[in-house]
Amino acid sequence: MTRPHRERVVLSQRRGARVIRTRVEVQEQTQVGDALVRGLVRAQLGLALRLATVVVFTVAAVPLLIGAFPELSEVRVGGIRLNWLVLAVLVYPVLYGVGRLYVRLAEQGERDFVRVVDGEP
Repeated sequence: MTRPHRERVVLSQRRGARVIRTRVEVQEQTQVGDALVRGLVRAQLGLALRLATVVVFTVAAVPLLIGAFPELSEVRVGGIRLNWLVLAVLVYPVLYGVGRLYVRLAEQGERDFVRVVDGEP
């Protein structure tokens, strides 16, 4: 009884050379692969800086508003001054929401990067 000849199945033979070439360039860190990775890092850095700017201006707006309108610092809700209540109750959900938004958008950028590397439309 003879054993059948073994055949090596390679994914690159089925999907085309372009996909493998792009993936190899990223893995081997060629100039093209390096440019692709730098583009991904640049996109994520830009996203982080934009969202950090939103957070800084949102959080900094609370003390600036209290400073511009000192009568707001005297308002009490449930025995707690309004400025502390705003800082304690509203800022943390904003930080959490921005964090979730960053993760979602960063993962979307990574999926787009993988789609480009794999040659999908």
